[in-house]
Amino acid sequence: SIINMQRNMTQITNSIDKNVQGGTTTTLGGELDMERLGKARNQIMDVKLKQVSDSVSGQTVVDPTGYLTDMQSMLPSYNGDIQDVRKARLLLKSVRETNPKQPQAWIGSARLEEVVGRLAEARVLIMQGTDKCPKSEDVWLEASRLAPADQAKKIFAAAVAEIPNSVRIWCAAANLEKEKKAKRRVYQRALENVPNAVRLWKAAVELEEIDDAKELLTRAVECCPSSAELWLALAKLETYDNARKVLNKARATIPTDKSVWITAAKLEEANGKSERCAIVIKRALEALRANAVELTRDEWIKEAEKAEKSGAPATAQSIINAIIAEGIEKEDRKHIWMTDADECIANQSIHCARAIYAFALEDFKNKKSIWLRAAFLEKQYGTKESYDNMLERAVKACPREEKLWLMGAKSKWQQGDIRSARGILEQAFESNQQSEEIWLAAVKLESENNELLRARQILARARTSASSPRVMMKSAKLEWCLGELKNAIKLSDEGLAKYPKFDKLWMMKGTIFLQMKDANSARKAFAKGIENCKDSKPLWILLADLEESEGNQVKARSVLERARLKNPASPELWKRAIELEKRVSGNEIADRLLSRAGM
Repeated sequence: SIINMQRNMTQITNSIDKNVQGGTTTTLGGELDMERLGKARNQIMDVKLKQVSDSVSGQTVVDPTGYLTDMQSMLPSYNGDIQDVRKARLLLKSVRETNPKQPQAWIGSARLEEVVGRLAEARVLIMQGTDKCPKSEDVWLEASRLAPADQAKKIFAAAVAEIPNSVRIWCAAANLEKEKKAKRRVYQRALENVPNAVRLWKAAVELEEIDDAKELLTRAVECCPSSAELWLALAKLETYDNARKVLNKARATIPTDKSVWITAAKLEEANGKSERCAIVIKRALEALRANAVELTRDEWIKEAEKAEKSGAPATAQSIINAIIAEGIEKEDRKHIWMTDADECIANQSIHCARAIYAFALEDFKNKKSIWLRAAFLEKQYGTKESYDNMLERAVKACPREEKLWLMGAKSKWQQGDIRSARGILEQAFESNQQSEEIWLAAVKLESENNELLRARQILARARTSASSPRVMMKSAKLEWCLGELKNAIKLSDEGLAKYPKFDKLWMMKGTIFLQMKDANSARKAFAKGIENCKDSKPLWILLADLEESEGNQVKARSVLERARLKNPASPELWKRAIELEKRVSGNEIADRLLSRAGM
């Protein structure tokens, strides 16, 4: 208690005075005991501090342990400069006093106090704002946001009394309710006050089951006949026949809205009447133009892409077919259409791209590049059947384009249908008798399927109809693979007589002789090949390897030196020469050669 503290303090003070007056000294020889004096002073200070912290009744007013915690909780959450806050507060106060009917001044003031952690002051300010600006939606909404949930309902009640036609306030009031039944009541009252608000009707419909929603939408389109969204929502809930009637009414009421027409086309498609989509879209364009509604082709393409993504590919293709040629000069058609198709593919609108290609092919029936694009589209995104059908149409339109024939044959081959692949290539021969690629593709098909006799027959025909270096090489190689080495040499000679500059035939001939253990003939073949194909590095290397294998390292070195003179910039020839020197002469000469190669 305070009395006991006072008694202790008096005793300590008296004790100190007596000691000082009596000349009390320390054991160290007559000096004052300063340590004891300091302790006594601290005790006196502690008693006085405790007296200050106590009330008259003797109970502690301030809790020392909780004081700092309480102070911390009172600090605002704002981390900026307090001087800026004061300036902003004075400025906003000045605006409120100058123009109290300005809603943003009250909202700004309330938000400033909210930011610095003074929520109570923010609520007081915004409520003053509702008194000064009772017709401002923003002020009422801000007041409801800052208020607790139970107070927010009262605020909304006052708000709708002041502004009964505010859709935003009615929607915010409905969102505040937790139960569906309470939300319905709010929207019912709202629609009584604002019957032409589409947003309120849509929100109210979302709360209802299908039958009730249908009834509500029927009333909605009566109150808001110009809202296409409400008409379309009602049509979506109706049966096919009723939906058609609803959309017909919508078109009559809103003749300038394209979405009603597009929905009508989707309706026909969804009910298995895709052939009617084109008719509906054609009538849509006519009706919109009659009502002075002009949409660009880019806007229509976007609508087509939306239709495809919504699951209506027939509607999308009908839109493309109706507008793709609009406003384009004839000479620009191909370029623009291909650009449109590329953009559709990039947007994953495959049906739209397919429709563009189909339309373009009607105009450019014999254009190989468009057929190839259409075929690659089917290959990547279509089925095997659609891909094969596209190629079948393509070769009929462009029978001279060998790539299209080869793609068709390869597709059948990969599917395991060898007979069909063979049939496609036979048809290709009729239109492209001089095509080396088609003949060799037929040979590969038969060879890969172990039909070597067929392959030999095809090559014999090819040598007559479409002779070429590759055909002669493939002929000789086939005989080589069959073990008919003499026939292979004979065919090589026939080929070299016609195409002496084709180094692969010389290489093949020499290699066959090596297999026959005839090194001299191989050497002659390689040497003759080098005479005709001086720049063929593989031929030089084969001759050098032959000489080394025969023990003629000096000749091998000479061959590689001559080869480097003809082809001084060939890394492969330098590498072979260095490796030869390592094997024959050792590292020292090889290193010298390596340093020359790096110069």
